[in-house]
Amino acid sequence: MRLTRRAALAGLGALALPGAAEAAEQTRFPVAVSARPISAFEPRNPEKRRFGALQFRGGLVLSSNHPRFGGLSGLWRAGGAIVAVSDHGDWLTGKLVSQGGRPAALEDVEMAAMLGTSGRPLARSGLFDTESLCIADGVAYVGIERRHEIVRFDWAAQGMNARARSVPVPREAKRLPRNRGLEALGVVPVGALKGALVAVAERSGELDEPTLGFILGSAQPGLFSVVRHDGYDITDLAFLPSGDMLLLERWYQPMRGVGMRIRRIAGRDLRAGSLLDGPYLIEADLGYEIDNMEGLAVHLEQGRTVLTLVSDDNFSFLQRTLLLEFELA
Repeated sequence: MRLTRRAALAGLGALALPGAAEAAEQTRFPVAVSARPISAFEPRNPEKRRFGALQFRGGLVLSSNHPRFGGLSGLWRAGGAIVAVSDHGDWLTGKLVSQGGRPAALEDVEMAAMLGTSGRPLARSGLFDTESLCIADGVAYVGIERRHEIVRFDWAAQGMNARARSVPVPREAKRLPRNRGLEALGVVPVGALKGALVAVAERSGELDEPTLGFILGSAQPGLFSVVRHDGYDITDLAFLPSGDMLLLERWYQPMRGVGMRIRRIAGRDLRAGSLLDGPYLIEADLGYEIDNMEGLAVHLEQGRTVLTLVSDDNFSFLQRTLLLEFELA
């Protein structure tokens, strides 16, 4: 979901020959990114490392002068390799460098426009609100919120040059609120639903109602619901190696600020027709180093389960792009 927006870049390519701006958007380009370390998740308590069920490992405040950097809403990570999507329809790749067990820099950053089936930028077909990402078995899945669509890319073979292919979604997904759509995607790693694509809507009903989820591409497809608490919306999901599902949640009110939670859902409970709920691993508000947290990734590092979060700055100077790293304690 977009909290604020600055105007699109005025006059982009206006003086170029026809097709020149499009060609430029299709070409990957390097982006210089500065990274300021975050040493304490709770600034008023800088020595504290344990927060709920998570251990804070460190974080970065990311910034760049490039006009297309920002708006990061979906995240995938394997070791130091980072892939993210911006909600303007761009890919971002980079290498996360650590020092002393803490994130220190984001290097070798490149960006490129996502390509549609025709090879033209996906955003030119109106599919620009790309809000969620997961990569599994060499395939990248991207959720498009306002159009309630999911597309897939042959990431292993073509990377950022891959072209989108549509993933069928049920009619209930097409009926989601326009700006409350498919914010969370993940592929089940183990169990009866192994290989199934799971999508969860940010908020499908009223403030106090459960939100819809979808099991796709499985022998046991169907709909499920997720209980919502205290006005929090779903902004991403990621699966633990065990098959349990983590939900990243955000609460926002213009005059009161923003909050973040991560909830754990037992993988055995995920099935068509279920109503899901589970314990929270962490909860934070503006007394902590958070912003509009929208992306969540899980990877294993020397036997440790590492959670990486990224915030969507909405291309606003009032917000920050944060990358936070936690270990499941």
